[in-house]
Formats: sequence, C-alpha cells, structure tokens
Amino acid sequence: MTSAKRIRQIVSQNAIYFILLALIIVIAFISPDFLSWRCFRDILLQSSTRAIIALGMSLVLITGGVDLSAGRAVGLAAVVSASMLQTADYARRFFPDLPQLPLIVPILIAIVITLLFGLLNGIVISRLSLPPFIATLGSMVIIYGANSLYFNLPPNNSQPIGGLRSDFTNLGTGYIGISGEYSIPYILIIALVVAIVVWVILNKTSIGKSIYAVGGNVNAARVSGINVAKVLIFVYAFAGLLYGLAGVLEAARTGGATNNYGNMYELDAIAACVVGGVSTTGGIGTVPGVLAGVLIFGVINYGLTFIGVDPYWQLIIKGLIIVVAVALDIRKYLAKR
Repeated sequence: MTSAKRIRQIVSQNAIYFILLALIIVIAFISPDFLSWRCFRDILLQSSTRAIIALGMSLVLITGGVDLSAGRAVGLAAVVSASMLQTADYARRFFPDLPQLPLIVPILIAIVITLLFGLLNGIVISRLSLPPFIATLGSMVIIYGANSLYFNLPPNNSQPIGGLRSDFTNLGTGYIGISGEYSIPYILIIALVVAIVVWVILNKTSIGKSIYAVGGNVNAARVSGINVAKVLIFVYAFAGLLYGLAGVLEAARTGGATNNYGNMYELDAIAACVVGGVSTTGGIGTVPGVLAGVLIFGVINYGLTFIGVDPYWQLIIKGLIIVVAVALDIRKYLAKR
C-alpha cells in the first residue's frame, strides 16, 4: 500500500475526529476561554445522560435493529420518578398524600417500567418477527400516550413537575472530589460506570459475543446455535433499563419533568452511535467509539452556543456530520464486500 493511499485510508476512517479537532480549534481561536476545565466539565455534565442513552442504543444497533422508543422511555422515567420525589411542603404535589419514600424506591419503579417496555419490544421483535422500526415506532407512541395520561392525572393536570427533593436533584447536580472548578459531577461517574458495564458485557461475556454475531449475520448465528430470540430480548430489555436510568438522571439534573422530556433523544443517540463507528448494518461498534460520538455532539452543542452560533446553524452542522458519518460507514461496508 502506497503512503498516499494509506493516508487517504486513515483520513477516511478517522474523518469525523479530524472534524472534531477542527471544530475545537476554530472555537478556541474565537474564544480561548473554551479550552478550560470548566467548559470541558460542563460538556461532560450535559453529555452524561445522552451517553447512557447512546450506550443502550448501541447494543440495539449492533444487533442490526433500531429503537425509536428510547426518547419517550426517557420521558416516562423522568415523570414517574419526579412525581414521587417531591418535597413534602411543595404546593402542587403530584401525590399530595404520598409519604416521603426512600430515594431508591421511585428510581427503581421508573427503571423497571422502562425495562418492561424494552422487554416487550424484544419479545415482539423476536417472537412475532416484526421489523424493529415498526415495533419500536408503535411502542414509542404507546409510551408517550401512557406517560401523557399519567402526567394529566389530577391534581397535577399536565402541570410541569417541580419541587424535587434535594437528595434526588443532588444525583444530577452534585459533585465529588476537589471543591470548586475541579470537582467531578456524580452524574458523570454514573455514566462512566454504565460505560464500563456495557464494555464488559460486549467484550467479556458470551452474550456480548452473541450480540455481535446476531448483528453480523443472523442466519449464521442461528445455525451456530445462538438463541437469537434470547439475545434480542436481552438487548432491548437492557436498553430499556438504561433509558430509564437516563430519564431519572435527567429529571434530577434539570430539577423537574414533563411528558415531553426525552423528545427526539433517540435520534441524537442514533447519530452519536453512527458518528462513533457503530455500523448501520449491524455487527460493528465499540463503547469508546460511542462515547466519542456523544462527546462530538456535546462539543458541537456547547461549543457553538459558547461562541454564539445560531441554533439553526447548529442543526445544519449536526446534520452534515451525520450524513458524512453514514456515508463513510456505507463506503467501508461496500469496500469490505
């Protein structure tokens, strides 16, 4: 392989990182304050829940599927957890007579609910052979309808849920370590733990190998003795669990919730996965790549806002990056064929 061809290959395989580097350089040139720990920490803070959602989505994409219900599951978990974790003296409590529950109870309830919806997705896709796009599109609508009905219960009547307990909001806004500028957010630590768990599942367990096998060639996986239905049910259920965790943390981070929380988050997660190297054809993807994809969009969102770029231009830039990433992914797939 000639040096020129090798350089083209390196650029082709890592083009998105060169784009990220160029963005950082341009933003830092316009505003040198961007290259500070405070800005970097804020980007990580805002990206933490998105990373958890993207990690769940990556498992689904690696199997060759897609999950359009992710965003609405996030919103459901946010509303359910927030509705049961308001302070006792808040004027508009969702459940006026509900005693102060231990913090873990509403969190587990919210996560279990989204896990069950994910489990239902996996069963419908694996047992009824529905395309993932159709199955999760249906569950997306169902989850949003159920969440809206719950959110509209009296005496709340579709009012934004606020007045959350400090022990709950501390999960999303609290810090550990050195006080002040160099402290580390709790929510970032939780996201890193989730990333480690997903990495272990994909790289150190038999179910992880099966996930890649199903995404690479489902027929070959079935012939080799892999229980494809079991793999799909696990993937969608575990993804649902992660969406629920992200929804809980999003409510804690923002200090409230409405039934519109999580809207379009699934598209951001898919975009981050694709940009991070998860193949749209299945069978390929890594945890570091997914985290890099989330970080890229975090830099775009925060950095362009930092220098005052119009939000509509931000959407155009994000869209162009997604198109470039998918185009490169398809080119690599065709080259392998």
